[in-house]
Amino acid sequence: MMPLYAFRDNSCDPQKCTVKKLEKAGFLKIFNKISQIPRNTLLLDPTAEQALSPADKKVRSITVLDCSWVVLDTGKVCSWRNRRALPFLVAANPVNFGKPCILSSIEALAAALFIIGDKERALAVLSKVSWGIRFLEVNQEPLDLYASAKDSADVIKFQALFC
Repeated sequence: MMPLYAFRDNSCDPQKCTVKKLEKAGFLKIFNKISQIPRNTLLLDPTAEQALSPADKKVRSITVLDCSWVVLDTGKVCSWRNRRALPFLVAANPVNFGKPCILSSIEALAAALFIIGDKERALAVLSKVSWGIRFLEVNQEPLDLYASAKDSADVIKFQALFC
């Protein structure tokens, strides 16, 4: 099974932190320093120029950045070889419900897993929060299209239907 990781800078409430819930459930490992993240991982980074697509399904691991984008030193992540942005999706988490492209870390990981074809694991990840299934309900159509794409260009083409 492909390992999942998170970089966490402790900027969010630990009681509400979705990656802490995933770590406790044994779904991922948390790193507190960017230098600890394996260099061969696929880094989910909203500033990346390439969109995640099913063509990325052969990655060795996926890492989500669970941090405040205001304080993140993007210079440390922009040199990453495998950086991908998620396409347009709508948040279903209680803090940002209905807002486009402001996903929680658990939503981002589930979306990535869904797009690369691991829908069962995406559901398992989302089951760790009470509102998780709502994320799939809200985004079912775009996720299905993105998961059917052949590459990043297709994902971008499909994304235009929703934003």
